[in-house]
Amino acid sequence: MTAVALWRMPAALWGDEEDRRRRALWGCYAGFAAALWTKTQYVRVRLNDSPVIDLAVLVKHYTATIAILAILSYIVAIYGRYESDVDVPRHVRFARTVQRVAARAALATLVLLTVLFFTVVDRSHPSDRFVADHAGEWGATLYYTVFYVYLGAASAVCAVQWWLAVRSAPRRHLRIGLGMMAVAMVIGVAYTVSRGLFLWISVADRPSESFALSFDKWTEAGQVVLFTLFAVGASIPAFATGARRLRLWRAQAALHPLWRDLMTAFPEQPFAPPAPLARELLRLGTPADVRIDRWAADIADAVEQLRHWAPEGPAAGRGPEESARWIRAALAAHATGAPAGPAGPALVPPQAADQDGEIAWLLRVSAAYRDAVRKPATPRPAPVPTPKGTPS
Repeated sequence: MTAVALWRMPAALWGDEEDRRRRALWGCYAGFAAALWTKTQYVRVRLNDSPVIDLAVLVKHYTATIAILAILSYIVAIYGRYESDVDVPRHVRFARTVQRVAARAALATLVLLTVLFFTVVDRSHPSDRFVADHAGEWGATLYYTVFYVYLGAASAVCAVQWWLAVRSAPRRHLRIGLGMMAVAMVIGVAYTVSRGLFLWISVADRPSESFALSFDKWTEAGQVVLFTLFAVGASIPAFATGARRLRLWRAQAALHPLWRDLMTAFPEQPFAPPAPLARELLRLGTPADVRIDRWAADIADAVEQLRHWAPEGPAAGRGPEESARWIRAALAAHATGAPAGPAGPALVPPQAADQDGEIAWLLRVSAAYRDAVRKPATPRPAPVPTPKGTPS
């Protein structure tokens, strides 16, 4: 959770002012990471050794409350904005109402937790397992009831909202991520209900120390599963985006030799002179998909100009190898400094259904071109004539 919070921190702190979604999600990660750190022995012991006994519990609940509020803000931010209130779906209006109420309830919860912690909770002795050690005490039960009511209600709202979003998500990886987050919130509801019931039952019938300790450990293990599902589910869309970006970089690397040679031959064509591949990949000011589209347009324009130097027309139906051979031969003629001649037959690529199909064809041509560069440019062999009188 800490690693994900650090990973998302730059986009949250220095991103677009309008990007509320990233900020809310980062606040959730940061809050839950801080809450989890209070569970570690090192942080827990240091906080509990302070003048405030069991301070780790109060800090954990502070950070978890803020994280839950950030989750609700994230849900609202996911739905975006609508031009008019009439167009807002019912579940979106419900999420917005809950988020506004939760913001006020969070402040009230923090104040009430603080008052109960310092007044009715028996903190005469430090506690390492707070729930197990205070099972059967009405003060600790009341304190936890306040926290669990807020946590459980918010978790239930998140589970419902994310499950509704799963059905309308347009992409598979988004559905998987939202589904994992919804399951995590269902576990959160079960966690709060089970621990709340345990504490109230313990007031009427105090359990044995071993049972209380075992129950606390099992429910804490469920919370670890909750955090794991939530962290992975919320990160899946980002992983999918990263995988797509990696594919675009690989496509750019594959197109670079062909694009570089064509742009070197026609330097007035590109926006900037061609650079080595490493420098091209580090041009972060332009998105990778925009660069790929720009390179495809540059290649098409340069190939059109090569018609004035091509020694012969391309053979039809010969695949990317013939296209690469034709480009190689035309570039070799252009490199001799010969003046442009009449335009020859055009190099017509196969009909592509969309931009991705066009890029896929160019990648095949570029691969064939790289192989052709290693060989001298030779004209296409002429067909062998059939001798007269020989049946064909």
